[in-house]
Amino acid sequence: MTQSTRFPRDVDWPRQYASRLFFSDVTVVAFTLALYGWLALDLLTEPLAWPSGPEVPYWGFLIALGIVWLLCLDAIDTRDRHIVGHGITEYRRIVNATLMVFAIVIAIAFFLRIDVARSLFVVALPVGLVGLLFSRWVWRQWLRARQRNGRYIYRAIVVGERSKIGHIAGQINRTPDSGFVIVAALAPGERAPIAGVPVLGDYSEAGEVVDDVGADTVIIAGSDHLDPVAMRRLGWEMADRDVNWVVAPALTDVAGPRIHARPVAGLPLVHVDFPTLEGYARVAKRTFDIIGSSLIILLLSPVMIATAIAIRADGPGPTFYRQTRIGRRGREFGMLKFRSMAANADDQLASLLDVQGTTDKPLFKVTNDPRITRVGRVIRKYSIDELPQLFNVLAGEMSLVGPRPQRAAEVALYDDDAHRRLLVKPGMSGLWQVSGRSTLTWEDAVRLDLYYVENWSFTQDIQILFRTVRAVLAPGETAH
Repeated sequence: MTQSTRFPRDVDWPRQYASRLFFSDVTVVAFTLALYGWLALDLLTEPLAWPSGPEVPYWGFLIALGIVWLLCLDAIDTRDRHIVGHGITEYRRIVNATLMVFAIVIAIAFFLRIDVARSLFVVALPVGLVGLLFSRWVWRQWLRARQRNGRYIYRAIVVGERSKIGHIAGQINRTPDSGFVIVAALAPGERAPIAGVPVLGDYSEAGEVVDDVGADTVIIAGSDHLDPVAMRRLGWEMADRDVNWVVAPALTDVAGPRIHARPVAGLPLVHVDFPTLEGYARVAKRTFDIIGSSLIILLLSPVMIATAIAIRADGPGPTFYRQTRIGRRGREFGMLKFRSMAANADDQLASLLDVQGTTDKPLFKVTNDPRITRVGRVIRKYSIDELPQLFNVLAGEMSLVGPRPQRAAEVALYDDDAHRRLLVKPGMSGLWQVSGRSTLTWEDAVRLDLYYVENWSFTQDIQILFRTVRAVLAPGETAH
């Protein structure tokens, strides 16, 4: 079976998927307002209270609100084919659209002196927002399942120099949920495959190759041999075939909110903002950490008490384990965990790493670690041993989300890039923990942590926490 047969071209799938999202949004908004109407049944037959103008029943106002809500979801491009199904931009736009709707309602009610029930903001806003986000998450899982079976994907050809093609193909191949499948490459010179991708010709053969492999996307990786005139002509050729035209800049691991395109003298210049976690953003993250850690401690206190009892009953040794780790800006702190290993575990680490041959790797992980106790295997699998770190978060030494803190000996092995992990507080969970946990290489872990540092956002923290809950409840084979 050829690759073209396994992944048939379907250029219309983004429109079909967006149609499904539209009807889903209509259903969620209608259900939300119907639920609110049922809870506030006595209001539905009453006219909207305002000093002048025609008499409008409250149910008519709710219908108008639903229409405005759907229009805002469309105006902010929450179903844009370039962002749906991937990343946090889709979720952020849904939040912005919903907040805009209720800001409009508040403004109109203020200026026209309309008496709008406060319960509308207490019930409809949070229920509708959660419903929209949850429905998009469900559709995203539906999309992922079909993409794993070769449907609803972009079949892409990468055009450029061999080194740049290899980088792009490697990045996409390491991210199975990207929605792209690289089916071929075009590069000058030799025809040897690049990162497992066949090279089927050079730039002059782009049209024929696109037709042969059934590609719907061309990714331009850049090349000294591909000048602006040749690129423009190649773009026209792809436009005639209704093929997506994507330009991959050399700058990687930069999220959408930091990128701003601006035409200057006919040049599509891309402006990139530098990341910042100071001022308001830092206060907001710290406030969230305090409230979140306090609530989780209160909620999971029975689990923590039961774990402490089980550890004491399992054998000799302390209940808690405190280890010096490196935090923000290189400051040391004592990270707390439930003890999951034998009491003298640290004394055995060096010899185990030496036998394993990984003493020069920053991730001090021992495969099939013999030091782990019976209770330890259970609490480590479900990350229960990490719960005492909530007190580190409450004390301001850690955050709920961030790069995992490491030992001083591991930090000593960092290169210049990895040191940027120390620009933010370490976290109980992070991007690489929910992207593969113990199966990731050190290089992939650093890449994901740097992406988090460079592109921090409150929405991304929320998404990582939800993915953390899912990873804890269904740990799979990657949990050790």
